[in-house]
Amino acid sequence: MTAYRLEEDREILLVVHTGRGSNLRLAEQVAARFVKAGVRLRVLADEAPDLDPACYDRVVPATERAAAGTELVFVLGGDGTLLRAAELARPAGVPVLGVNLGRVGFLAEADSDDLHVAVEHVVDRRYHVEERMTLDVTATLGGEVLARTWALNEASVEKGSRERILDVVVEVDARPVSAFGCDGVLCATPTGSTAYAFSAGGPIVWPDVQALLVVPSNAHALFARPFVVSPLSTVAVEIAQDGHPAVLCCDGQRTIELPAGSRVELVGGSLPVRLVRLREAPFTDRLVRKFSLPVQGWRGPASG
Repeated sequence: MTAYRLEEDREILLVVHTGRGSNLRLAEQVAARFVKAGVRLRVLADEAPDLDPACYDRVVPATERAAAGTELVFVLGGDGTLLRAAELARPAGVPVLGVNLGRVGFLAEADSDDLHVAVEHVVDRRYHVEERMTLDVTATLGGEVLARTWALNEASVEKGSRERILDVVVEVDARPVSAFGCDGVLCATPTGSTAYAFSAGGPIVWPDVQALLVVPSNAHALFARPFVVSPLSTVAVEIAQDGHPAVLCCDGQRTIELPAGSRVELVGGSLPVRLVRLREAPFTDRLVRKFSLPVQGWRGPASG
């Protein structure tokens, strides 16, 4: 690809939900503007066949090295696409900018109507970066590690069969809190409080609050309300040894089968996810806009 180069070499990883033709056309427009500005683009190997070769300089596999050395990851899609991109950006410490082409797109910084504005902000370096807390997750069985993984939004331990009840004990800091039958238990970050945890009845937590949310799903117990614990706490979910198998799912992206008797431990993550922000709008405004909350009649603080 021939393009004017800035004195400083800049490169961006472009991640696209390629399942829609309209998304591909938008990707071509984005690529053309970045190329004009002298910014190189790399794309993922599984997405490259759907994109015009003029859209990119380099094709990389979707590994933890995919975003290494880039300025940021530019995402065209919904929250699912952004979560997939975050998995690539996190190991490299590279920020992620999401443009929502889906429905709610709570994690995205811009909607499709603002796509060109978002591109111009990146070209001009008019953006800032904020860090979001993550979860480190370890699943074991009889002391043997089954899996180590992580989550930006939430890690859920869910029943493996629709017609079965999952029997669990929830623990905080090596002390039992409650045992019950349920559909599952979620541990979420403040970022994830507006996602699956919210749908399961959990509270919304502002993203600058450092905390872990524990949200039982359809639990059969008197004490099975959502609760919030310290970001330094360790939350554990134990599956009954004589019960049924379960499934561990992180951000809807990574799934691990859990035999009966398994234990899942969740702690604040060692690596954050870095999100690009284009403007200093408060989280309250984002919440009202994304959920279309009614605010008619608001008068605001008294002046004077």
